Amino acid sequence: MMQAETASTSGRTPYFDLSGRVALVTGTSRGLGQYFARALARAGADLILTSRNKETLQPFEEELQGMQCRCGSVSLDVSEENSIRSAVAEASSIFGKIDILVNNAGMNIRKPAIDVTWDDWNRILDTNLRGSFFVAQAVAKGMMERGYGRIINIGSVTSVAGYAGLGPYGASRGGIRQLTMSLADDWGPHGITVNCLAPGWFKTSQNKIMYENKEWVEYLCDRIPLKRPGRPDDLDGPVVFLASEESRYVTGQTLLVDGGISTGATRALPASPTATPKQ
Repeated sequence: MMQAETASTSGRTPYFDLSGRVALVTGTSRGLGQYFARALARAGADLILTSRNKETLQPFEEELQGMQCRCGSVSLDVSEENSIRSAVAEASSIFGKIDILVNNAGMNIRKPAIDVTWDDWNRILDTNLRGSFFVAQAVAKGMMERGYGRIINIGSVTSVAGYAGLGPYGASRGGIRQLTMSLADDWGPHGITVNCLAPGWFKTSQNKIMYENKEWVEYLCDRIPLKRPGRPDDLDGPVVFLASEESRYVTGQTLLVDGGISTGATRALPASPTATPKQ
């Protein structure tokens, strides 16, 4: 019996192969950060995980090792400059380089704008925006020396749209979009692409309480053209694409993975029962 041709014998290119690449994913103790790491591991990348408390990463590190992925973990608090410097230095020493950065670590405090405190603002912006910049800066130094890099900043649909109760968070994510364009221009000559991956409404540990409200979920789905919130695996393909060689001519862009909610779709109003067509 003739065996089926493999990609290598048939001459087909194995697209989106990250074998030999090293990816640093920040904020991998829970949530979407773990999904990003799994997707990159399945594509063949070696992984470096981060959390403020490195010990919490042990179960996830073991999970990835069970997928035949080489991985290591470092402690990182993106709100602290010294932590960023030491974490990136340690991460770079694990496999000798960092090819891919997924700038995922972030946080939110959901409040009406009138109730936001000075400390709330600083905590959100210091983590989401300032932290992302200085992690990218620290990682980019090694990328510039090697003439290659993929930086993926994690934004949000709030990078392009405003929502009540998300003032500081939206400001930080809008800043991520602008920062992405600036860094793409700055570091492009060094072989580094910088893009923003912007998820829409996904159920995470940060917002899970909202998804317990059935009416709110129905309202949300009415506004999403694909009629459902995002599933974590909806982000697998986009993050691998932006991390891969196939995105080599894509930089400074914001890729919205939001089911279309950023089109501005709204709940449809029922037709009036008394309306009659015009003659």
